[in-house]
Amino acid sequence: MLGAQLAELLDGAPPGVGEALDLVTGFDEGLAHGFARLGDERATALAAMAGAVAATPLGERVGEAVGKIAAGSVADAHLTALAGARAALLGAVHDALLGRLDAALGRTRAWWGGPPSQAPATTAPATDNLRGGCRSWLHELAITGWRGVDHDLVSASGQTLQALLAEPGLRRLAVLVDGLAAELRASCPVRTMERLPVRRWADLWARALLLSQPGGWPGSPEPAGPVSGRLLILGVDVHEHGTAVQVQVHGVLEPAGGATPRLVRTSVAAAKVDTIVGPALWRLLRGCPVLLAALAERRSLDVTDLPLLDSGDLLWHDDRARAGKPADPFATARVQLVGALAPAVPPLDRHPVRIAEPVLVEGYSAAVRDRRAAVTLDLGGNALAVDVDRLPTCGPLTPELVAASSACLGLVRWDGGGWMLQPLAVQARVKRRTIATHNGDWALGPTDPKVVKAEAKAGDAVAVLRERAGRLLRR
Repeated sequence: MLGAQLAELLDGAPPGVGEALDLVTGFDEGLAHGFARLGDERATALAAMAGAVAATPLGERVGEAVGKIAAGSVADAHLTALAGARAALLGAVHDALLGRLDAALGRTRAWWGGPPSQAPATTAPATDNLRGGCRSWLHELAITGWRGVDHDLVSASGQTLQALLAEPGLRRLAVLVDGLAAELRASCPVRTMERLPVRRWADLWARALLLSQPGGWPGSPEPAGPVSGRLLILGVDVHEHGTAVQVQVHGVLEPAGGATPRLVRTSVAAAKVDTIVGPALWRLLRGCPVLLAALAERRSLDVTDLPLLDSGDLLWHDDRARAGKPADPFATARVQLVGALAPAVPPLDRHPVRIAEPVLVEGYSAAVRDRRAAVTLDLGGNALAVDVDRLPTCGPLTPELVAASSACLGLVRWDGGGWMLQPLAVQARVKRRTIATHNGDWALGPTDPKVVKAEAKAGDAVAVLRERAGRLLRR
């Protein structure tokens, strides 16, 4: 269905994207080596970034910051200006890529008008102090550089992190900083690492610095009000880490009253330990039985008064949803994706790696590209890479099924300098009949007899851990 349109994206990136990313790379290399020892080459890279934003409202502050840092003076305000310039460059790249994708798909997108005009946010002194403590640690990281990070520097974040995690209003910042600290701790001493995740750590550092500004970062998603209607599920994306799992459901919301259908997302998450993997992950989310049943049984959901953010995210409340009629996600995609209104993107989320747009691709031939089971889709002579590394272990979808498929519901992403397709569901010929396989098919438990047998043999890790935790709490 969309093979021809997506093929238009594969001719190369929009003009200026490569140059903007080169400027970001220059900044990231400076951050990796630390701004306390800024050489001529890295000072030139910072000056080039300042030149790129000179004509914007950031221009004067960034130019001053680069001059001060090159002279050996590194203040919080200077680092914030540089983080803002970096975010602006990546935001411009994001907008160019997403605009090209929307044009290829014929997709209409809502415009981000920003939060309602209001007086500057006021926060409690204790909250401001916690933000200040966070900025102080991020300041030390920038001066030292990733190559100089050791256990002492990582441990210096501990007290601030505990206080941040205890403050509900700062949970977003706390989880982000906690993740960065955990990655640095696991990599210590960083100077011995052969290769650094320079772009990733710089992304986390810059985002944390902007979120830690007094009063919070302007332009965060705001509730657009409660919505009711029918939610038609397209697919589910599972984000799994050693200590947490998040299930992000993509769908089309048909608002009550006949308003234009909208592309939406909703997410549920749970803490975990690294021994809970595979289909057992779904047991951590049993507090959302209505949502899980809709995924496993491929049903629509009738929702009432769910908060909807301007970013297109529904805040999930399982008690405000009830199961509807069976709804084939592939049929939903064929009928609804063309006319559904896509959500606006909040300023801080405008980053190329955040692009994840649901699409239905048909009329292709799939092939296994190499021995690592990498799969590509041939779209009329243009090859679209399939990101099979993102296939979750808690579902039945496999690279082999993707390679045998004739239709794919997935998320179009931009990563590593090119477009990729992340499968959420496929239709494939198996034993002379066409079957549909979805990531969420095992939300109520695996249906593959081999997997059921293996799970029974291994035991229920979630039940065991809950019983042990309960025993400890009773003591």
